[in-house]
Amino acid sequence: MGRNRKKKGQPVHGWLNVDKPSDITSTQVVGILKRLFDAQKVGHGGTLDPLADGILPIAFGEATKTVQWAMDADKEYVFTIAWGTSTNTLDAEGEVIASSDSRPDRDAIETALEGFEGEIDQIPPKFSAIKVDGERAYDLARDGEEFEIPSRTVLVHEARLVDMPDADHAVFHVRSGKGFYVRALARDLAGALGCDGHISQLRRIRVGVMHEGAAFKLADLEAMESRDALLRTLAPIEAVLDDVPDVEISEEDAADIRQGREVMLMPHVTERWRLEKNPDPEDRLALAMCNDEAVAMGEVRAGRFQPMRVFQV
Repeated sequence: MGRNRKKKGQPVHGWLNVDKPSDITSTQVVGILKRLFDAQKVGHGGTLDPLADGILPIAFGEATKTVQWAMDADKEYVFTIAWGTSTNTLDAEGEVIASSDSRPDRDAIETALEGFEGEIDQIPPKFSAIKVDGERAYDLARDGEEFEIPSRTVLVHEARLVDMPDADHAVFHVRSGKGFYVRALARDLAGALGCDGHISQLRRIRVGVMHEGAAFKLADLEAMESRDALLRTLAPIEAVLDDVPDVEISEEDAADIRQGREVMLMPHVTERWRLEKNPDPEDRLALAMCNDEAVAMGEVRAGRFQPMRVFQV
């Protein structure tokens, strides 16, 4: 009986580029949009702290199968460090745990910042969603537990000082790879400068192909008068898969793939994928497309497409 129970909401599929306001959690945004779109399934592609605003990629329906690609995409941030105090959360929401009168000048900041470009080792904040022995780090931190988070290697493509509005504040722009924490950079930069500091403002301006110039504000979405208008804001499932080479398949093959079966590709299709679209011979990942619609993610092996994640749209 439970197997035939109707799912709550409507089948909605695609990506939405949302400009999240501050003082609201990423999970709360998901809940609001689930209700607005009357959608069965909604997720997000990378948490933004409540304090932060900016780009929050939202996945609906079958697009949730591609969330990892959004989370792994390059990201850009503009943020402000307030010098003089350090907090336990590394941002303005936390308790002050240290203070100093030291204020770095422009030359010192720019020199220290050079050490935070390229591949760097970074220890994520204790107030983060990382799991430690099966528990969320922020839960352990709030309970006063003592624990350590191992460092990880992250990639910082660019880190630069944008502005110094006064002696107490500095504004930065960073372009990074996956797994990077802005709050950890603020902690480590302040340490390198021999002073205290925390994030007082944080905005994410890009996640992969999604940027602030094309984002929808939550208030504007809530003000839309019809569900059709809301549905027109969605990008297709493959929107975040721009770096995955595609292979064009027939409608007959698409039907087989949707049943989980592998299909034989035409020799010229395999050759085009190998020569034109796949720069890494070790990477066999491909996106099967039929009539401009994403059918599945899979691998091309020996002239065959083997589905891994099938989109049931």
